Amino acid sequence: MKLSTRGKYGLYAMYYLAKHQGEGPQTLQSISTMGVPKQYLEQLLGNLRRTGLVSTVRGAQGGYQMAKPADQITLLDIVDAMEGPIELSECTSQEHVCDRSCNCPVRWVWQQVTDSINGELQKIKLSDMLQKQPCESEEEKP
Repeated sequence: MKLSTRGKYGLYAMYYLAKHQGEGPQTLQSISTMGVPKQYLEQLLGNLRRTGLVSTVRGAQGGYQMAKPADQITLLDIVDAMEGPIELSECTSQEHVCDRSCNCPVRWVWQQVTDSINGELQKIKLSDMLQKQPCESEEEKP
């Protein structure tokens, strides 16, 4: 399982907005400095707006901003907005896709792993990311 570019870019955009929360609306140009192409960013921010994580301000000084504080947004909220619910197998959310789903030991494993991933993403708040320091470069290490 890999997080798609859509999920990664959505997280970058939300991190940028959280970092600049309280500074007013941020333009696409400024948010794109996180390495997200502007054309793609507009689509992603539209998804984040529709799910209530981002709001827009129109006009000359307009742009995008957080719709709620970073400590009220989890990584699961962002991943769900970008990717949809995380499911390692269809059978964990749709029992009818397999005749054996009710008594399948493998389904139980996928459900446990899915619940674990979702649980960890739910624990991490966007504000937690603001507290983390970037890794030191190799030259800076003693």
